[in-house]
Amino acid sequence: MSLQFKNSNFYRSRIHQLIPGGAHTYTKGDDQFPDLAPAAIDHGKGAYVWDIDDNKFLDCSMGLTSVSLGHAYEPVLERVREELDKGVNFQRPSYIEMEMAEKFLSLVPCHQMIKFSKNGSTVTTAAVKLARAFTGRKLVAFPSDHPFYSYDDWFIGKSACDFGVPGEMSALSVSYASDNLESLTALFDKYPGQIACVISEPEKNFGIPENYLKDAIALAHKNGALYIVDEMITGFKTDFPGSIKKYGIEPDMATWGKGIANGFSFCALTGKKEIMEIGGIKQKGEKKLFLISTTHGGETHAIAAGLATIKEFQEKDVIGHNHRLGDYLIRQIKSVIAEYNLGEYIQIADCNWMPVFIFRNSTGQPCLGMRSLFLQEMIARGVLFQGIFVPCFSHTIEDVDYFVASFRDAVKIYTEALTAGYERFLTGSPVAPVFRKYI
Repeated sequence: MSLQFKNSNFYRSRIHQLIPGGAHTYTKGDDQFPDLAPAAIDHGKGAYVWDIDDNKFLDCSMGLTSVSLGHAYEPVLERVREELDKGVNFQRPSYIEMEMAEKFLSLVPCHQMIKFSKNGSTVTTAAVKLARAFTGRKLVAFPSDHPFYSYDDWFIGKSACDFGVPGEMSALSVSYASDNLESLTALFDKYPGQIACVISEPEKNFGIPENYLKDAIALAHKNGALYIVDEMITGFKTDFPGSIKKYGIEPDMATWGKGIANGFSFCALTGKKEIMEIGGIKQKGEKKLFLISTTHGGETHAIAAGLATIKEFQEKDVIGHNHRLGDYLIRQIKSVIAEYNLGEYIQIADCNWMPVFIFRNSTGQPCLGMRSLFLQEMIARGVLFQGIFVPCFSHTIEDVDYFVASFRDAVKIYTEALTAGYERFLTGSPVAPVFRKYI
């Protein structure tokens, strides 16, 4: 396959003069892809996208995991069109807000109230604010080795990108080793009576210890803290609606976003009534907590997309389909890795809801250069790959077979690079970490 990036190269030459970072989330930035990659997408359909040079790619990350059914998925678009014809934003709430509140809460029986927003950072920060108000404490705890919870100061201040965040803000957040009960216990011992909440993704791609989530929630409660499960990634992927159901847990609050409206901007915070109602206006005489107030949080077309997505998940075996594809991909990729004796250099997580890959150099260390080379070679074969595969309802076995065939071809070059060095094969510089101290 011969690809050309003439329009992409022009786009790259202009976009950074107009938009800081060149995109509206850093994960989509030019420094996250090799030079030989599309700079912008023109359109998508099903499991495929076309760039501005009309190159066609199998999509692997599906809108940074937000597209669970497929691009331009017709049953969702049909419901969205119905709402567009009625108008999308009004002076008072729309009727559809109650419809969604009742529907979503029926999926999360441990929670009684819900608040909508347009992005994940808004709802995670809202959950933190509620926890501080409810407990009267200041500190927020989260795993040090999970990638992202919010662009707000309480999280970013503890990342490598803390520039612009006052140290006084950063000091209000503390961290522990993810999925490690001893580490979390030590954190509570270090800050007795000071931690308002623990916020964490329920699971990562490499699994969690047995009973960890129930034990972690119990530990937080024992120490007077709330537990917030961040289902932004796991929601509508690990199970329906997410890991809360998969593991039978009852956190105090949960945050939702990617995947729940098939790429449309709809996020939610759910929680127990006694906590959530602190952000309401019916508790006469109580202090008012300004929780979430977003003009666009109730946009009807995005809520309609969420309702249509839920309907598809309820009426069709979306989770089963996606998990079966994930299992099949993992088996096939492991076979290729074994065939080329690359077990020490390429690793795939046994995670059928989102297989993630780790690429290592000749010394067995994770290597951005080798990773960049593999991305470059997959893209050259028509697979828009960023180190993960997110199965969606539009992916087919044939699509996975195409991914595996491309993977096999890329492995041949990767094997050469292990000896000769990635620099011989990679065009341009390696990709860079999103969270880094300096540009």
